[in-house]
Amino acid sequence: MQFVHDTLPQRVRFASGAAAEGLAAEVAALGVRRLMVIAGTAEKDLADRITAGLPVVHRHNDVVMHVPGEVAQRARAAAAEWDVDALVSVGGGSTTGLAKAVALTTGLPIIAVPTTYAGSEATAVWGMTEDSVKTTGTDPKVLPRAIVYDAALLLSLPVELSVASGLNALAHCVDSMWAPRTDPINQALAVEGARALRVGLPMVVAQPDSVEGREKALYGAYLSASAFASAGAGLHHKICHVLGGMFNLPHAQTHAVVLPHVLAFNAPGVPEAEQRLAAALGAPTANEGLARLRDQLNAPRSLEDLGMPEAGIPDAAEAVVAAAPAGNPRPVTLDAITELVRMAWEGTEPR
Repeated sequence: MQFVHDTLPQRVRFASGAAAEGLAAEVAALGVRRLMVIAGTAEKDLADRITAGLPVVHRHNDVVMHVPGEVAQRARAAAAEWDVDALVSVGGGSTTGLAKAVALTTGLPIIAVPTTYAGSEATAVWGMTEDSVKTTGTDPKVLPRAIVYDAALLLSLPVELSVASGLNALAHCVDSMWAPRTDPINQALAVEGARALRVGLPMVVAQPDSVEGREKALYGAYLSASAFASAGAGLHHKICHVLGGMFNLPHAQTHAVVLPHVLAFNAPGVPEAEQRLAAALGAPTANEGLARLRDQLNAPRSLEDLGMPEAGIPDAAEAVVAAAPAGNPRPVTLDAITELVRMAWEGTEPR
């Protein structure tokens, strides 16, 4: 056994009902005096509540999916205008992504308070969109210094969005099993993350007001993101970044739709990893386990339903092939990716 594993420097606080206390402790640890809070309109009241009493000088609500370049510029300008010395992000992947866009050029530290299962808070990956092209990169400056996880904050996340966000987290697990920098440690994290999500997400659907299911899913989402942060982006994420940027599709739902097709495509090339995923998903095969889970969750099925035009399939396939990571378990050909994207667009069962 021989590998090189990167462990990212970050503190994680996990306690239901304790977001305000945990956030205050992290602000004090950083010695922050001028705080900028980034939260979308939907999270404004929540952000106001958990940041009450902190040295907030500016509250920024201009959050847009896929972090368009002009939105990032406005946030950077606000940080400069108010002379802030730290950022708090309260929200999902788009909110965390905007904080990262500010940190990328300013070096300001981030404290992340997630309200979905997106996982961006645990990675040093940033992404921004210009002219329908989503660009991603990795930089240690954008990794939040601390994460404050509070499953109680997710009780208001609708079941439909919880399902899509949770399957986005599961996609981190799947990609991490054969991504460019995969190793035994992040594979172990990915397998345990997949197991926790398989147990937790059906509980969220069955009992949306119960913290227990939310905690299990949030725990799984953190593990999945930690694995992904080390292993890197595999084919699944490259496909979703292309589709999201090109057609402005909803991020989590796109991942939920594409995941079974990429799993079916890659699984034959990595039988040992596939069997570990199958065990985590509680089924003879990983494909069967994912199919059962998706049925339990009534997961989204087609890219057409998300607003992708059929005429965009050829251009999307070409862009995916160009962006595909080296070392994918199976050859990434234009014909194969065109078929994969078409099946995801139609919502047919993967082959």
